[in-house]
Amino acid sequence: MRWWDIPPVLELEHDLFPEDAWSAGMFWSELAHARGPHATRHYVVAEDETGRLVGYAGLASAGDLADVQTIAASRDQWGTGLGARLLTDLLRAATAFECAEVLLEVRVDNTRAQKLYERFGFEPIGFRRGYYQPGNVDALVMRLTDPAHARTESSESNG
Repeated sequence: MRWWDIPPVLELEHDLFPEDAWSAGMFWSELAHARGPHATRHYVVAEDETGRLVGYAGLASAGDLADVQTIAASRDQWGTGLGARLLTDLLRAATAFECAEVLLEVRVDNTRAQKLYERFGFEPIGFRRGYYQPGNVDALVMRLTDPAHARTESSESNG
């Protein structure tokens, strides 16, 4: 993801997460840590064959721990495997950052995303009450240990 991707990312963000969408400033702040030798963030976008942005994802790392900050696929891409490809990219970045664990929060009512994370080996470890505001929706916290050996989109299709 680069600065010029922020406007289409925001459009998708507001469509998919109308109550708790990230602001432009939040994306700018994340991207400020995504380049150079001391980068602690990894952000990626996906485009369709026409060049339209159809997905994005981001990861933050701190020491040997990574956190999936965001992952999104446009509604017309649901069921196409785009989410799995984005998550695979994030797990490769976690491995490159030499992270031993990856954490994430997912809305308790987002069963589609929970199933994706479970396929990759993430396990539920707790809840964060009222995490998503202003809707006061709880988050399920999930953890993946050893992302270098996670079941990824490419390993599932090859074996």
